[in-house]
Amino acid sequence: MTEASPGRANMGFIGAIVAVATIGGFLFGYDSGAVNGTQEGLRTAFNLGDAGLGFTVGSLLIGCFIGAFFAGRLADLMGRRNTMMVAAVLFLVGALLQGFAETQAIFVIARVMGGMAVGAASVLSPAYISEVAPAAIRGRLTTVQQIMIITGLTAAFLVNYFLAAGAGASTEDFWLGIEAWRWMYLMQALPAAIFLVALLFIPESPRYLVSKGRDEKAHVVLTSLFGADVAGAKLEEIRATFSQDHRPRLSDLKRPGGGIRPIVWAGILLAVFQQLVGINVIFYYGATLWQLAGFTEDQSLQINIVSGAVSIAACLVTIAVIDKIGRKPLLLIGSAGMAVTLFAMVYAFANGTLDAEGNLQLSSGLGTLALIAANLYVIFFNGSWGPVMWVMLGEMFPNQIRGSALAVAGFAQWFSNYLIAQSFPIMAAVLGLAISYSFYAVSAVISFFLVQKFIHETKGKELEEMPG
Repeated sequence: MTEASPGRANMGFIGAIVAVATIGGFLFGYDSGAVNGTQEGLRTAFNLGDAGLGFTVGSLLIGCFIGAFFAGRLADLMGRRNTMMVAAVLFLVGALLQGFAETQAIFVIARVMGGMAVGAASVLSPAYISEVAPAAIRGRLTTVQQIMIITGLTAAFLVNYFLAAGAGASTEDFWLGIEAWRWMYLMQALPAAIFLVALLFIPESPRYLVSKGRDEKAHVVLTSLFGADVAGAKLEEIRATFSQDHRPRLSDLKRPGGGIRPIVWAGILLAVFQQLVGINVIFYYGATLWQLAGFTEDQSLQINIVSGAVSIAACLVTIAVIDKIGRKPLLLIGSAGMAVTLFAMVYAFANGTLDAEGNLQLSSGLGTLALIAANLYVIFFNGSWGPVMWVMLGEMFPNQIRGSALAVAGFAQWFSNYLIAQSFPIMAAVLGLAISYSFYAVSAVISFFLVQKFIHETKGKELEEMPG
């Protein structure tokens, strides 16, 4: 097996490629987080109740699971880079339409478009990075995607905070007489345009080029990535991992004897449990959650910013250790840490009181406990399941099935995400925060044992070594 070592690789070129590809992650994070500070604006503009708000927020995720599935398949048909360009266009148009929508229907359509872009970027950016990065540092480079996701989320939280503060409230008019909450979506158009233009300057994945029989072009790309002395041998190794009688297709996910390949089930397991632990309840409904727990809107938005900052710090730690201690140990540490911190939040919520209107009120001590536990939970997630799940989905599948397996796993991840986001407002209203968070805590416990049994280490392996 020919190793494309970092020492012989063109790291400047690879670094530039990673920087461009992860703009998709930034947009993924921004589009996911922008809604966090727009809850009251959406309720007021479109006269929404709890169920209507849940659907309107969750409509992004309808687009996400559609986008993730079709992006995986399109990536095998038209290429990783070209599919990311389609996503960039959807990001741009979706941002503008969300900001200017005058009816709930138009807003939901725009949000689905943005969601399709988010779903596509979520599976393609890590897959593309894994296909151009040296194996020895592939985990670190792919983890940059998660940092950009959290940076996008944090940017959305900051934009939301300053726009709301500048206007006086998220529902008040701001620049050009447009409400502040609408600007929270419109601000995304700038990075979306940058992403679209920047994609014109990076190459197609060499693994995709080989899958299409474009070996000469693949050799050129491999030479620019790893040098002429490595490119030839690496090209032969990649070619050997593709079926000689047909191009990659969805039916490749089946075992010769029937049934879905175990590696695909493992990917689906990772994808689903990343959502069942409830992380996106904090990301999507953070402001609402903390207001339910007794904090003001201004305090809630500030808490979101702190959560984003500690998330980035956790990802930086992951970059430092993921290619040293491996993926599986990080997942196990994350599961254990999330379980403990989620149960601490359950304790705080269970011991709160209700005011005359039925809203949860926390004492100073319980409020502090909930805040510290929530931020520790975010640290454990973003030091483990947040980046590592995407790293593994990008690298754990053999070349022949990578696009199709990403389509299925990405669909599972975003469909689970949708169910969690759609159900939380109703769960919080009917069951309360304590019972709702007990579900996420139990899921974290279960995830520990599932990882222990079904997930295999991929640290340091070339993509051509991944078992089928």
